[in-house]
Amino acid sequence: MSTLRSFDPSNADQLSNWDGDTGAFWADNADRFDTGVAAYREPFLAAAAIEEPATVLDVGCGSGQLTRDAARLATEGSALGVDLSSRMVELARGRARGEQLANVAFEQADAQIHPFARDHFDLVISRHGSMFFGDPVTAFSNIARALRPGGRLVLLTWQSFERNEFMRAVLTALAAGREVPAPPVDAPSPVALSDPDRVRSLLGAAGFADVRLEGLSEPMDLGADTDAAFAHLCGIHAGMLRDIDPQTRDRALDNLRASVAEHHTERGVRYDSAAWLIQARCG
Repeated sequence: MSTLRSFDPSNADQLSNWDGDTGAFWADNADRFDTGVAAYREPFLAAAAIEEPATVLDVGCGSGQLTRDAARLATEGSALGVDLSSRMVELARGRARGEQLANVAFEQADAQIHPFARDHFDLVISRHGSMFFGDPVTAFSNIARALRPGGRLVLLTWQSFERNEFMRAVLTALAAGREVPAPPVDAPSPVALSDPDRVRSLLGAAGFADVRLEGLSEPMDLGADTDAAFAHLCGIHAGMLRDIDPQTRDRALDNLRASVAEHHTERGVRYDSAAWLIQARCG
């Protein structure tokens, strides 16, 4: 059970997940998750354009790879990473110590309500960490208050479920003939910021201007071989397999093995993915 005391009630389920079994799984497999989205790292950092004196906030920092990238670029500034997962925050701190980065810090916090210093940050970044707010307008308004006037917001979010083969194909396989549980587009989920009109509306209501979305498409690297990818995907989607009858479970696992085999390439198991690179300015 999480010990984080200051969180918005609308994020209670997310806190339970990310500071519970889900966060523990992500911490235990942090390198695998970072490798999975590695193709997005360079274009994201290029868009962030972090300057040496910048003060940077990384929302939903996970194990802190991008936060540490920001700290290395902001040599005269600093980087702060926040996340709901205490396990991932501790992992991020340990990795920063190992890399001898003195200008980076990590804190377990709910960015929706956390009392960030007002007008403090030059840049807020989030790689796939901004889609899970219970009240996104409140969350982005809080983030906007933490940005100095003219400060920038750079997000990476997933495009629609249909555009992301790594979601669609895997969930279809595990559904084993049942209805495919597509994630909601108007509630906390991986595709909550997939609709450009919704993104513009939410960010505009929170005080951001000049909202721009650029579509990116890169392969998702899910494992070096079929066994590794199969085990990783079973871990991610353990909830879909937990409460079904043995026959359906066997069929779902057979389907998943077949899907993984179909996506095995010389460079490992790869599925197509599509993301939005979102940029905005604090009005």
